[in-house]
Amino acid sequence: MITDWGFPDFDDHEGVHLFSDRESGLSAIIAVHSSKLGPAAGGVRFWHYADHRAAITDALRLSRGMSYKNAMANLPLGGGKGVILASQPGATVTTEQLQAFGRAVESLGGKYVTAEDVGMSEERMKVVATQTRHVSGLPVAEGGAGGDPGPVTARGVYLGVKAAAKRGLGADSMAGVRVAIQGVGSVGGGVARLLAKDGARLVLADVNAERAKALAAELGGEAVDASEILGIETDILSPNALGAIFTEQSIAALKTTVVAGGANNQLATRQDGHRLHDRGILYAPDYVINAGGIINVGLEYLGQGNMAEVQARVDKIPDRLIEVWDESARTGDPESEVADRIAQRLIGRG
Repeated sequence: MITDWGFPDFDDHEGVHLFSDRESGLSAIIAVHSSKLGPAAGGVRFWHYADHRAAITDALRLSRGMSYKNAMANLPLGGGKGVILASQPGATVTTEQLQAFGRAVESLGGKYVTAEDVGMSEERMKVVATQTRHVSGLPVAEGGAGGDPGPVTARGVYLGVKAAAKRGLGADSMAGVRVAIQGVGSVGGGVARLLAKDGARLVLADVNAERAKALAAELGGEAVDASEILGIETDILSPNALGAIFTEQSIAALKTTVVAGGANNQLATRQDGHRLHDRGILYAPDYVINAGGIINVGLEYLGQGNMAEVQARVDKIPDRLIEVWDESARTGDPESEVADRIAQRLIGRG
């Protein structure tokens, strides 16, 4: 008998592991969606959730997204995700908790490979790595694959935005194209800097308003309040913060032609992909456009290639997007459904 265990986002996951360590105070979840193509790879995030159910749901959604992302990037890796629960907003993960999480990863015997995600850093991953070798995204020699995945993710998103501009707007250049960017951290900030060099007109927003203002001043863009960015009139909306931002209500209020950004799990529900499609908004599926980071740390863990190989693979992200858009145009199905269908075939669930 198949059951979703009361979690609609449970998708025949191979394992959902709950960890606690009284001595350090660690509470963590590791979700393994699929290891069909290889070890289940995906970052760990440190985040405060309203309750444990919300944390499990996030791990389920993110791990499934990693299965699809790794498959669409042609990596011999499955999909997994780790979540370390913060006790309160603004809390700091401790060295002892990072060590305990490393032991949790090690207990899975290589079934899950962890890396940096929201709330983590290279330095924190180095602490995790003292307890397990199943970790990636560590400092590497110049020219080697690996290290901080943020800049590589940003480059892939930037290339995807340009491809989306050509597809959705008929633009051969980003000069004068208005791009609203939600979230200007490592990924969104990197995308903004690359687009600014191309002459794009930028509107920036971040929960850290001062960070958005400073970057807008640096790049000659405009900063708006984080609560306003989804309703801005723009050519391209690029979400690069947290997920589940596209709902029935927010989609109805969108004033954009294209959605292309690096945030994971942008669609709150499956139906929201249909809503974007029904409005005629071109969508770049998030796990396709934001694959640069996992390409980088995945090749590091596998010991395959160097930064030149990483860049060559990232350069192919627009090709996969075009494949999705072409099939969507041919079938009339939403881009989100088409991408899922291709990924499911690749992991043997199609």
